[in-house]
Amino acid sequence: MQRRHALFLALAATVLALPAASQQGKTPPTNLFIDVATHNMAGMPDMGGMMGGLGGFMAKRMGGGDTSKPTYPTTRAGGMTGQYLDMALHNTLKPGVQAQDLIPAGLNLGKSLTLIPVEPTTHSPGESAPGKVPDVEVKISEYWGCGATVRPGQPKVASFKVKGNGKTIDPKNPMGGMQGIDVQSSGSMSRGLYAPDRDIDLKPGYVYWPNRQYGKQVPNGARLAGNHQITGDSIPASMKFDVEQSADFMPKLMLRTQGEATEAVQLGWPSVDRAKAYFITGMKMQMLGQNSFHLVIWSSADVPGAGSDLHSYLTGGYIDKWLKQKVLLPASATSCTIPKGIFAASGGGEGGMVPAMLMMTAYGPESWITYPPRPADPKQPWNPEWSVRLRAKSTATAMLGLDFGNMQQMENPEGDGPQQQQPQKRPGMKGLLKGILGG
Repeated sequence: MQRRHALFLALAATVLALPAASQQGKTPPTNLFIDVATHNMAGMPDMGGMMGGLGGFMAKRMGGGDTSKPTYPTTRAGGMTGQYLDMALHNTLKPGVQAQDLIPAGLNLGKSLTLIPVEPTTHSPGESAPGKVPDVEVKISEYWGCGATVRPGQPKVASFKVKGNGKTIDPKNPMGGMQGIDVQSSGSMSRGLYAPDRDIDLKPGYVYWPNRQYGKQVPNGARLAGNHQITGDSIPASMKFDVEQSADFMPKLMLRTQGEATEAVQLGWPSVDRAKAYFITGMKMQMLGQNSFHLVIWSSADVPGAGSDLHSYLTGGYIDKWLKQKVLLPASATSCTIPKGIFAASGGGEGGMVPAMLMMTAYGPESWITYPPRPADPKQPWNPEWSVRLRAKSTATAMLGLDFGNMQQMENPEGDGPQQQQPQKRPGMKGLLKGILGG
């Protein structure tokens, strides 16, 4: 049953990732995927032009090359304040061949963007010496919902103890020496909510922008809206399209916090144009003692199980579904309260020195352009030549207890501007254990 369930989820994710035309039985030979993100690190100025995309920086650091240039992907998670743009093109007529996007002047990135293959980064074999597995104790407390007080039945608590028993872990194969390590667990976490992975990853046959040769930081105030034309070897001559204002960069999400961690913390934000829903998560890791930790997680959802995976781009269908289930906050929401004291230090230790981190997403629209458009009469022949998928979101990060939002509003009352904090898949027990052990 588990295998069949996993297969079903994989097939569903594959279908959802296909162009709209292919879901109707026609797959265009050429498909372009465009993601835009606007990120605001509360209280920080727009550092994008100085530092580039943090995700691209890390990729460069690991793979070599010019670390001043952002590299695909840059839009998937929050980071330095600024605007971020990712483009991925797959042309089955001639896969993996360089292409150009002739862009509108308002993007302020010259006359064109050059898309080329990007090699996936790989971790080099660990050079550090094997080390003994320490004894570790971890407690996880899960809260959810906006409100001044903790709701009945919360928190859900899970804890586990790892006893290394003198075992040694080889950095080159961190999971290979797990036999003989004792893990004791108690309690349980809520069943997680997840959306299908519809991101376009680095793989053969695709070309991308930004990249190691032509990557540039998107200037603050740049606009994607306007006429685009994709050119290159075997690119359909008809691949010209207009990006509407509705698919452009979203305004900056001006998240503000007010209150100490020991009290109920007020969160507020002005409405974001074109936002369909909002979602907030918080996390604090407190060190209780040597190799003893307390992880507190919280989400704005009215139901348990909503985690950082939901900060990814969501389809309109998932947004509508999770709005009805009160997983997401409605577009009309402009405030939320974190329950009193859940992120306050507890049980001694040094937890009070590290503030909780908040992540917030304003989900924008997703749209498709397919050429030629599907005929109204289903009996008419239809052979689409290309498609474009456009996705937009605006995100913000903040450290709890530091009223950076108000500070930033005073410094920049107009607001402008997006990217990083990789909203990675919610880690399971194995992933958390692996991270703690340094794998």
